[in-house]
Amino acid sequence: MLNPHTAKYTFMFIALSFIVVALSLVSLSLGGVGVPLEEVFASLAGRNMEASNLIIMQFRLPRIVAAILIGAALAAAGALLQGVIRNPLASPDLLGITGGASVAVVAFMTFVTGYSIHWVPFIAIGGALVTATINYVLAWKKGVSPFRLVLIGIGISTAMGALTTFLLISGPAYLAAQVLNWMTGSIYGTNWSYVEMLWPWVAVFIPLSLLLAKELNVQSLGEDVARGLGSRIQLSRMILLFYSVALAGAAVGVAGTISFIGLMAPHIARRIVGNSYKIIIPVSAFIGAIILLLADLAGRMLFQPLDIPAGVFTAGIGAPFFMYLLFKRKKT
Repeated sequence: MLNPHTAKYTFMFIALSFIVVALSLVSLSLGGVGVPLEEVFASLAGRNMEASNLIIMQFRLPRIVAAILIGAALAAAGALLQGVIRNPLASPDLLGITGGASVAVVAFMTFVTGYSIHWVPFIAIGGALVTATINYVLAWKKGVSPFRLVLIGIGISTAMGALTTFLLISGPAYLAAQVLNWMTGSIYGTNWSYVEMLWPWVAVFIPLSLLLAKELNVQSLGEDVARGLGSRIQLSRMILLFYSVALAGAAVGVAGTISFIGLMAPHIARRIVGNSYKIIIPVSAFIGAIILLLADLAGRMLFQPLDIPAGVFTAGIGAPFFMYLLFKRKKT
């Protein structure tokens, strides 16, 4: 018989999985061309030979799968950063990780002609890794202080934003619209090639993160306690930061700078399941997927025939959410 905690978490994962599946089915059905749910099920089962099969299997399904993977990657990356820094306001945006990824991809798009999209996640991760390394080195003073990581990260993020703007101005004019759309955070036009690029990063680094979840739990007790319990603090921080960079960089490489998911999802997960990172990380991944599915559905449906980038909606929700967290922390 399951103990109460195991039963609670099992129910939680089942409920979150159901929400993701339900939202996916609704997203497959709704759009500029509506498709009845029975045709959606027939297409997914390989029995639908109607014209709607092309819409479902080649246009909408890869976009929905990409949204799930991107949301999960950004949310898990945010959970890892919040655990390493021991601050619920931390996110890949705040530490300059997404900014470094954006600069690298924009430079790649601007100066490299005839590039393959399969290189984009590697370029984004490379840029994110460079900025994360600079942040880590500058924050080092007899070890890495979480507070110094945040302060230096804010400076790096601002510098990366300025550098991205410079690259846009100096690059070819015809690329500006394409790059700006990507920077806003859009999964419009995502196909199975993008899914193939992204899923290995999510499938590898989220499970690896769970293996080090115990380290995050120990470090949340404070550095002195963690050392007393045998934690190799600096090594585990460096590894966890790399995992976060890999997840955030891969997501940014595919979808651009979709902001605030890495902030919101872990915070919501912590309110639901408590402070154990073994549960926070997967629950955050589910919530991140749900947030991005909702944002993408809103972008497709609310302003038809326009397709508004999902990043517009995550920023519109995330900025007030961030202000709420700041106000709440100020009161406490």
